[in-house]
Amino acid sequence: MSEEQKSKVEGEVRTFSEQLEIAGKELVGKVQELIKEGNVRKVIIRGEDGHEIMQFTLTAGAAVGGVFMLAAPVAAPILAAVGAAAAFLAKVKVEIVREEAV
Repeated sequence: MSEEQKSKVEGEVRTFSEQLEIAGKELVGKVQELIKEGNVRKVIIRGEDGHEIMQFTLTAGAAVGGVFMLAAPVAAPILAAVGAAAAFLAKVKVEIVREEAV
């Protein structure tokens, strides 16, 4: 793909991020919500000090193609890892990277 084609494709999608600070015990529920939303591409979980604990990318197939059918198999390993991390953390910062069509 040429540079011109890349910029054209990138111009059609707007990427932005937001940060939340939540209690560790609320983390699994929040990640489940984000998976169901569909426009979330990446989730980065950080400790209170800002150190990155984990990050995962949600595939377009899970986000776009039948969330209810694909969400359980795709989300199970992610939620297991998030649950294990949440057990050790009082508060976490969650960075959510979203994409939307322009």
